[in-house]
Amino acid sequence: MLPLLLEERPAARTELVPLTVEQYHRMIAAAILEEGDPIELLDGMLVTKDRGPGTTVHPLHSAVVTKLLLLATRLTAFGCHLRSQTALTIRPRHEPEPDAAIIRGRPGDCAQRHPEPADVSCVVEVADGSLERDRTTKLRIYATAGIPQYCLIDLRDRRIELYEDPDRERGAYGDRRELAPEATVDLLLPDGRRFEVAAADLLP
Repeated sequence: MLPLLLEERPAARTELVPLTVEQYHRMIAAAILEEGDPIELLDGMLVTKDRGPGTTVHPLHSAVVTKLLLLATRLTAFGCHLRSQTALTIRPRHEPEPDAAIIRGRPGDCAQRHPEPADVSCVVEVADGSLERDRTTKLRIYATAGIPQYCLIDLRDRRIELYEDPDRERGAYGDRRELAPEATVDLLLPDGRRFEVAAADLLP
């Protein structure tokens, strides 16, 4: 019998096997991945964080993240705190590192674990090169996790997109607003109150 020609052979099927959060943590513990590598776990895949042109953090992105950090001391009076560019565990297959997140309680409450969706009232992403991913993949992940509010700071068009009313099944938010620099941003706190910030204070 003659061998099958290449084009007649059954097509090889490549299947990707996604990582779980636990497997990802074991890779870090075993130094397969270094702590602080510019990587996050999205849909079970290791994804390089995109924070500007090239491999370094873009100055504009850094400037806006610094503006967010200035809110930290003001938030403690409301029984919550701000974390920046640290992991948020969303089992079984996601561990994004949002640019900021408002977390219930004191920083020490999560000293032995990363915050989980039940701890979070608002996540913030600062987007330039990552804008498409933040509007699609990240939005879906945060909505599916039931995170009440997602604030997307769009550096390209200098505006803020505010998403609320997560639909876990659809992986989408029912309410979307676009805020211009002269608007006020009402960031959601864990107790349901609102923390008002001028959009201009968060935009470049």
